[in-house]
Amino acid sequence: MENDPLMKPSDVSAFTGVSVNHLAQLRFRGNGPRCIKLAPKTVRYRRSDVIAWINASERAGTAPVAS
Repeated sequence: MENDPLMKPSDVSAFTGVSVNHLAQLRFRGNGPRCIKLAPKTVRYRRSDVIAWINASERAGTAPVAS
C-alpha cells in the first residue's frame, strides 16, 4: 500500500478538479473511481483506482458513447 496511497475525497477533488460533492454523487451512482469504505462516513480512494478511472473516461470527443 506504500506505493499506492489512500486518498481522501478532498485529495481526489484536488487531483482531478471534480468537486467533493460530485464525487459523492458518482459514488452513489456507481460511476466514479472505485472506493474503499473504512467506516460509515469514511471513504478513501486508491490513487491507482483514481488514475484508472481517469484513463477509462478518456474520449476522442464529447458526443455520448453509444452502448
